[in-house]
Amino acid sequence: MELNKKANFGTAPVFFTAISTILGAIMFLRFGYAVGNLGFLGTVGIIILGHMVTITTAMAIAEIATNQKVEGGGEYYIISRSFGINVGAAIGIALYLSQAVSVAFYIIAFAEAFSPVFEYISSEFGIENIDKRIVSLPAVVLLSVVMLKKGANIGMKALYFVVFILFVALILFFIGTTEYQTSGVEFDIFSKIENGDGFFYVFAIVFPAFTGMTAGVGLSGDLKNPKKSIPFGTLAATVFGMIVYIFIAYKLSVSASPEALSTNPLIMSNIALLGWFMIPFGLAAATVSSALGSIMVAPRTLQALAGDRIFPISKLNNVLAKGKPQTNEPFNATIVTSVIAVVFVLMGDVNAVAEVISMFFMITYGSLCLISFLQHFAADPSYRPSFKSKWYLSLLGAVLCIFLMFMINSKYALISSILMTLIYLIISSSRKDRAGLEKIFQGVVFQLSRKIQVFIQNAERREENWRPSVICISSDFFDRPVAFQFMRWVSHRYGFGTYIHYIDGYFSKESHKKSKNELARLIKISGENKSNVYLDTMISPSFTSAIAQAIQLPSVSGKDINMILFEYSKNDPENIHQIVQNFTLARSAKLDVCILGTSHKEFGFMKNIHIWITPGDIENGNLMIMMAYVIMGHSDWRKAEIKIFSVFPDDELNEQKESLLEVIKTGRLPISPNNVVLLTQKPDVKIKDMINDRSKDADLTIVGFRSEALKQLEENLFTGYEDVGNVLFINAAKKKEIS
Repeated sequence: MELNKKANFGTAPVFFTAISTILGAIMFLRFGYAVGNLGFLGTVGIIILGHMVTITTAMAIAEIATNQKVEGGGEYYIISRSFGINVGAAIGIALYLSQAVSVAFYIIAFAEAFSPVFEYISSEFGIENIDKRIVSLPAVVLLSVVMLKKGANIGMKALYFVVFILFVALILFFIGTTEYQTSGVEFDIFSKIENGDGFFYVFAIVFPAFTGMTAGVGLSGDLKNPKKSIPFGTLAATVFGMIVYIFIAYKLSVSASPEALSTNPLIMSNIALLGWFMIPFGLAAATVSSALGSIMVAPRTLQALAGDRIFPISKLNNVLAKGKPQTNEPFNATIVTSVIAVVFVLMGDVNAVAEVISMFFMITYGSLCLISFLQHFAADPSYRPSFKSKWYLSLLGAVLCIFLMFMINSKYALISSILMTLIYLIISSSRKDRAGLEKIFQGVVFQLSRKIQVFIQNAERREENWRPSVICISSDFFDRPVAFQFMRWVSHRYGFGTYIHYIDGYFSKESHKKSKNELARLIKISGENKSNVYLDTMISPSFTSAIAQAIQLPSVSGKDINMILFEYSKNDPENIHQIVQNFTLARSAKLDVCILGTSHKEFGFMKNIHIWITPGDIENGNLMIMMAYVIMGHSDWRKAEIKIFSVFPDDELNEQKESLLEVIKTGRLPISPNNVVLLTQKPDVKIKDMINDRSKDADLTIVGFRSEALKQLEENLFTGYEDVGNVLFINAAKKKEIS
């Protein structure tokens, strides 16, 4: 036996569900009020502004729907499969509540169709203040029973019938005449009452008339070809509704005075031919058709939410997701929707709630437009819709939704936004394994990053804008992650860091698998340390070939690498030899070279950085100071201070002090003049001994070195610093300007 068979609707149900909701209660009860307060031109402005939102949203829906297989859940399904389940669920819950309460809203409006009956009873039998719930409550119960027993198929048959009555009522309205119309009063597009309500106040009342254009999307799970039916049905209903509303505004303007339009909510019955037909049948048809559309769509949204296991209670998801065996009709979800509708009908007045609900509709529409815009911007190759909107139209729709929300009612807009945020946070906390906001911006960030990198590459590179773009190559991360820790500080605020984990060997299937596993470990560890360092692995048969490959890579910033960091252990300097051997290779790329000698003291309490400047550091000095400043940009070093030791012959000390103080002043460096210590260079005292003596308690000591000295002394250049902790040796490719 075949289960979960769809109803296989065509395009017509999408069109009729949408148009019956668009041409609903507000058209009959509030549109005359709009024309009376704003005039024909102002009302057309509302229609155009409202449809700038709905048409752009309809185009976004058409685009998104033709890019993916659309299943049950309508707008929720589209949003969740584009934004991720967590974001989609937050919007979907709000959307469902909007749809469920809309059922009650339309049924309450349906009771207004019986106003002539109530007036007749009041005049004939003297019964005052008849409670209209004697009509609305049985109506919502009857509607719910019909949907539970017969499902969407009977709903569509009933929908065709009420749409027919609706169109007959509209025809009678358009062919009707009034004494005002035949009195010879000239048509004035500006004619309106004095001191009428403002544009956005009237817009808030009238806009829900246009929000039914996505009602047909909720039938997505019951459509034979959603990719065809949703775009054509939704766009056709939206455009057709806009045209009808413009003609209605014109007909009202020429058929009654602004005063009559503003004060008589049933003015259309006075204009229409056979006006007695208009109220009991036209308004009833309009409200029932809208209620039918909502009660068919809302349970399907709830069913889709439960199908995605949104709710924290597993049994609740199972119950709500369950449908009838043959058609998958959302039986249980319809019961819940009916209960919600009954509760709000019993309340009798949902005006305040309806305004908040309209905010959720705005959020839904804005989200759909935002999806379309972000997909355009992200340029995802998998995004290939057969119907294409324009990115600027989608952006316009999203911006307008946000703008209009706050123009209509800033308080309700804020409440709606807070509720949406709370729902998202609650769902995300219980569903951490699902994609959330990061999925929205994944492609966007990729494109933005790509464009920024190209821009930086093409930009003029000026030395005064220097910042470190460091690459580190090491195989010791898992045994001695000191170099990575140093890279964290450099790349935290001012610089860019790329850490290459070197794997000795030849590239093969096994070594490639090993590199991926170790990269995953690196990323996990760095994530726990909140690192800004870009991580990668490199398989190479020698350290030299690894360096040659690495220094040709661009930085994570998109700029070229301008500095390389090596690291060795002072306690076991076995790899210092290969660092010395490859120094010339690094300098051939005109890179600044930093060599970090680490000890068992590590970085101590991260309170003191000592910089030692000697006559050989003419080119190195400014880079040494800048690196200390960059390191202090990290919060680990926020309480640290920099101390500069300047070792020069006696006759050069004053000149060097003035030079250093000028650098500190013009560079606005956080170094106290009291921390600039002048030391006389003596022939019988080694500078290494002075460093060991004065910096033995420093948490980081920075020392410069020259290429010529490295050629002469080789590994011995880095030995003899046993009494101090970690030492950073710096060799600048050229002097850096500090300004």
